[in-house]
Amino acid sequence: MELMLEGVEQRVGAQTHLYPLALTLVPRAVTVLLGATQAGKTTLMRVMAGLDRPSAGRVLADGKDVTGVPVRERNVAMVYQQFINYPSMTVANNIASPLRLRGAHGAAAIDARVGELAAKLHIEPFLQRLPAELSGGQQQRVALARALAKNAPLMLLDEPLVNLDYKLREELREELSALFAGGESTVVYATTEPTEALLLGGYTAVMDAGELLQYGPTAEVFHRPISMRVARAFSDPPMNLVQGQATASGVRLPSGLELALERQTVGGGEPLQALTVGIRASALRVQRREGDLSLPGTVELAEISGSDTFVHVETPIGEVVAQLPGVHVFTLGAPITLFLGPAQVYVFDARGNLVAAPAEAGTRGTH
Repeated sequence: MELMLEGVEQRVGAQTHLYPLALTLVPRAVTVLLGATQAGKTTLMRVMAGLDRPSAGRVLADGKDVTGVPVRERNVAMVYQQFINYPSMTVANNIASPLRLRGAHGAAAIDARVGELAAKLHIEPFLQRLPAELSGGQQQRVALARALAKNAPLMLLDEPLVNLDYKLREELREELSALFAGGESTVVYATTEPTEALLLGGYTAVMDAGELLQYGPTAEVFHRPISMRVARAFSDPPMNLVQGQATASGVRLPSGLELALERQTVGGGEPLQALTVGIRASALRVQRREGDLSLPGTVELAEISGSDTFVHVETPIGEVVAQLPGVHVFTLGAPITLFLGPAQVYVFDARGNLVAAPAEAGTRGTH
């Protein structure tokens, strides 16, 4: 399905939940709605599904105006944060329910489809159990299987993994990527986590405070955020932002540190102007490379998350966070020197728009 939103806006009383936006989803691909809580993701999904009518604008499905057409009259599958299953039905019957409602499949075909989805989502042993007899992760797998069984042209998933523990989220993310890749549905997946958007791939629409900020291939949006707002939303931990001044040859940071950049990218020798330099945490290293700039500092905090260590360091340009792969032990208050390649920085103008980005857009900072 090609879903197109034209000038869609959503207001409730004096509050604006969605500012006017235009968005055309890439058919049969995954689009991630990425943004913090209350960015407008759920509101937008409800408009897409037909659960809510927009205050202004149109929703087109394969060129047909479906604005205000209720969800019960549209072929849409949805999965929510809270897993929703029929409590009195077995797992098998839950998964089979959309197929039986459609009435287009015989019993043998339905059983085969149920078995196929149960195998893909690793819930085969539980087909004859009731949902209440399953763990939270297993129940969410049932809800996902039922949505997939519907084989709807539009599938909407509103933070479906947010209530699961870390290990289950990791497992299901990988499984969902494989399931979506082989499907015919146009998938919209809402999340607050940049890592989840990167793992799912496809396309990403970045939202903030009811505005659609940028839409495009996920890797492109990540590596070339058009503004500081996009960069903040698509960075975990948040991008380090440092105020600077443009010079004829680059950018001067508060400590007097100079970043040499292409003249044309920062104004070509115009009078000094305010700029903001963005440094991803993954671009900071503890091993020096040729051409690196050094940032001496003091360890303020070190925390281990998954397979990475996040180090908060007070430096002459302010406090920065470095993301180091592996488990590292640092003493609070101890001296440390971080290293940065000048080519790995982002530069934003006084309005927060992107001026310069790393040339090698396909690379992640290595350490």
